Amino acid sequence: MTAPLPDDHDAVIAVGPGHAAVLAVLHEAAFPPEEQWDEASFIVQLQQPGTVALMAVAGEHATEPVGFVLFRTIFEDCEILTLAVAPYCRRQGIGDLLMRAAMKRAADQGAEHMLLEVETTNLPARTLYDRLGFSAIGLRRHYYHGGGDALVLRRSLGRSLDSTKITGGE
Repeated sequence: MTAPLPDDHDAVIAVGPGHAAVLAVLHEAAFPPEEQWDEASFIVQLQQPGTVALMAVAGEHATEPVGFVLFRTIFEDCEILTLAVAPYCRRQGIGDLLMRAAMKRAADQGAEHMLLEVETTNLPARTLYDRLGFSAIGLRRHYYHGGGDALVLRRSLGRSLDSTKITGGE
């Protein structure tokens, strides 16, 4: 079973180190050069215990990668490591779907809370996280390479989560 995206031919799939190059390309398109992760970084992250990548794929045969979320669950906490959506696919619900799928997967793995950082000036992302029920719990000054501050956000995973099925995995 797959998780539908805005188009019925789209899906969210679990991916592993074999998809690191694809994740790096998506990350490069979504982030400024100083914030981009390369293929080797994704391979290292995906080999860590508790780390999961979910990728949104689109198109008639659900083969075009359009976004992903990378997260790590350790005991009761889950941290979003990065979320990227291809620029031409933004504002279509893909980030929302990926986050809901990550919350469901993390809760299924036993996580009780999800944490993430978001740049204070990234209003579209902040709006998404607010809509998903995240609350600010802290501020990390000069967190980003360009000197931007990061809000630390948290959400309980005990609240109801959409039923999202994920396919695949490596």
